[in-house]
Amino acid sequence: MEERANYFKVNKDTWNKKVDIHAKSKMYKMEAFKAGETSLMPYELKALGNVSGKSLLHLQCHFGQDTLSWSRMGAKCVGVDLSDEGIKLAKQLNAELKLDADFICCNVLDTSQYVPQNFDIIYTSYGVIGWLPDLKPWAKMISERLKPGGVFYIVEFHPILWMFDYVNGKPKMKYHYNQEEVIYDEYEGTYANQSSKMVSKEYGWNHGLSEVVNALIEAGLQVEYLNEYDESPYDVFPDLLQQENGMFKMKNQLFPMIFEIKACKL
Repeated sequence: MEERANYFKVNKDTWNKKVDIHAKSKMYKMEAFKAGETSLMPYELKALGNVSGKSLLHLQCHFGQDTLSWSRMGAKCVGVDLSDEGIKLAKQLNAELKLDADFICCNVLDTSQYVPQNFDIIYTSYGVIGWLPDLKPWAKMISERLKPGGVFYIVEFHPILWMFDYVNGKPKMKYHYNQEEVIYDEYEGTYANQSSKMVSKEYGWNHGLSEVVNALIEAGLQVEYLNEYDESPYDVFPDLLQQENGMFKMKNQLFPMIFEIKACKL
């Protein structure tokens, strides 16, 4: 456990450094966002539909753009994230935009210790579960925080993508699809600004689809659907080609890039 605490500390330090870089990046379109543009992608908008009047918990919210986008749509939102710099900026944006979301800095696995209320919707997206060593406590927390009849939704990069090492610019298959051992990466730059001189130091874990689904089922959730798609909403992997719909694909694509799961608590 002490070793894992160090992993989380290193990851937190890295994410704290990323916040300012990401907030100024083209990818996060901060000025357009402040002017009213949603940061949400088509998959999550379609999956959750009209959220007006519903309570929503956003797990691993970074600096809160998606949380605040849901808030603009009428949801009563709480966002949690490991990065105190991320939460600090999220609170500033919430105040500046005159919205009513709440933001709490904590490890996502400890959410129930910091957020006692239950929610109609729990939401998380793109690049989240790879920071967690074990999905069972994550799923248990989700079940604890959902109201009966509540909905959990995740859209996430496909686990096949994390079998590759991208550090040298060319994908090289290196890691197991379900890898229990921690993976350490150290590289210059960040996905939102690859020319940045910051050094990212990151500990992560690979989780196959069966692990995700079974963790949710074991925690008492009923899976409504699991879908896989051959596209990414973000240009964050090497040599992607933008499609007419704005999404990105690989040149000779042989596997999915994202998956989504919708589940409910009975």
